[in-house]
Amino acid sequence: MARKKEYSEDVVVEKAMHLFWRNGYANTSMQMLEKEMGINKFSIYASFGNKYGLYLESLKSYKRKVNFIFEEFKNSNNGIEDIKDFFYNSIKICNESGNQKGCFITNTYNEFSESEDEPINEQMNVFMNNLKELFIKKLKKDLNKDESTITKQANFLLLAKHGLAAASRVNTQKEIEDYIEMTFKNL
Repeated sequence: MARKKEYSEDVVVEKAMHLFWRNGYANTSMQMLEKEMGINKFSIYASFGNKYGLYLESLKSYKRKVNFIFEEFKNSNNGIEDIKDFFYNSIKICNESGNQKGCFITNTYNEFSESEDEPINEQMNVFMNNLKELFIKKLKKDLNKDESTITKQANFLLLAKHGLAAASRVNTQKEIEDYIEMTFKNL
C-alpha cells in the first residue's frame, strides 16, 4: 500500500519556484530544495522525478501565478497604453511579499538560452512568441503604422521587457519607472 503524502504538491512547488526564481536552476542544489520545501529527496523524486521535473513544475506554477497580468493585457483594448500598463503590472508582482526580484521566465530564458534543452526552449519560445503577438496586436491599433514599423516596435518592446526584468532585480523603483516612461515616450 502506498504511503499518503504528508505535504501538498502545490505548496512545495511554490516553495521550490521561489528558490529557483532567486537562484536559478544551476545554482539550486537538491539540499537547498529539501530544506526550502521541507521534504526529503525521496519525496522530491517520487513526486517530480528529479530536480529538472520539479523545475518544469515550478515554471508552470509561475505562469499560473502571473496569468492574471496576461489575461488583463490580452483583454484590454487601449493599444500602446495596454503595453505600458503591462510593463508596470509585470514589475508589481516582484514587489509582492514573498516574491523575488525580476521575472522567473526571463531568468529561465537567460539561463537556458545557450542550452539545447528542448522542453524549456519550447516553453520559452512559445511564451516569447505569444508576448510578441500581443505586442503586435496592440500596436496595430494605431492605423498610422505600417507592418514594418509594427514589427520593429514589437521586437524593441520584447527586448525592452527583457531589460525591464533584469533591471527590476537591481535598480530602484524610480529608475524602473523612468525606464518604462522613456521606453514609451517615442512609440
